[in-house]
Amino acid sequence: MPHFLLIYDLAPDYLDRRAAFRDVHLKLAWEASSRGELLLGGALDDPVDRAILLFEAEDAAVPHAFARSDPYVVHGLVREWRVRRWLTVAGEGAATPVRR
Repeated sequence: MPHFLLIYDLAPDYLDRRAAFRDVHLKLAWEASSRGELLLGGALDDPVDRAILLFEAEDAAVPHAFARSDPYVVHGLVREWRVRRWLTVAGEGAATPVRR
């Protein structure tokens, strides 16, 4: 099954504002994880200016729907977001393994 990266560019005041929305955001993330859609997610550190969420889904509609309903996006903690298909070739979970 294909992998997709949901990439968030975070607002400069993200850390100051996230507490109000974090519980709902994490609930949404863990629900997606329990359905097998979200494999990993979290913010990049030092600086905390982006977050990356790794999805495994039939198509990009799944991470798109997640972003559209995420309170971080809805309430402006995310300045921009995008979904990119990730062509995984190495590792146990690779969608299209290539061995040499």
